[in-house]
Amino acid sequence: MLDNMPRGTICIEDIEMGMSRHLRKIVTDEDIRMFAEVSTDHNPVHMDEDYANDTIFQGRIAHGMLTAGLISAVIGEQLPGHGTVYMGQTLKFLAPVRPGDMVYAEVKVIDIDHAKRRVRLECHCAVDGKKVLIGEATVLAPSRKFD
Repeated sequence: MLDNMPRGTICIEDIEMGMSRHLRKIVTDEDIRMFAEVSTDHNPVHMDEDYANDTIFQGRIAHGMLTAGLISAVIGEQLPGHGTVYMGQTLKFLAPVRPGDMVYAEVKVIDIDHAKRRVRLECHCAVDGKKVLIGEATVLAPSRKFD
């Protein structure tokens, strides 16, 4: 890797099928509050315990896109890392994430097009071993040839 390539970045030339990276994060009340402010999504199912108790979730839940953002963090920081360009993402939400939950977010390389620098990644998030989100991402990976 060249000296000016950010640490942790994996260039297209070094990406291999089956490579994976992950992170773990506890979703806090503050995370939910900040996400609501940034996104302007103040749905009471996220913000108001009394309201949320009377929903199918029987309590407050994190925004689904907050959870999906952890996938973005793995892609943007680890695999491929800095310089990666998101091209697309599919998501299916399977279960809620609640304040205090430890979320495990993982991406795994399932297809590589070296000529186009495109990488397809299987993505999921889990809480206590149960998948809460699944999907696929397509990204443009950085290259040593274009730094």
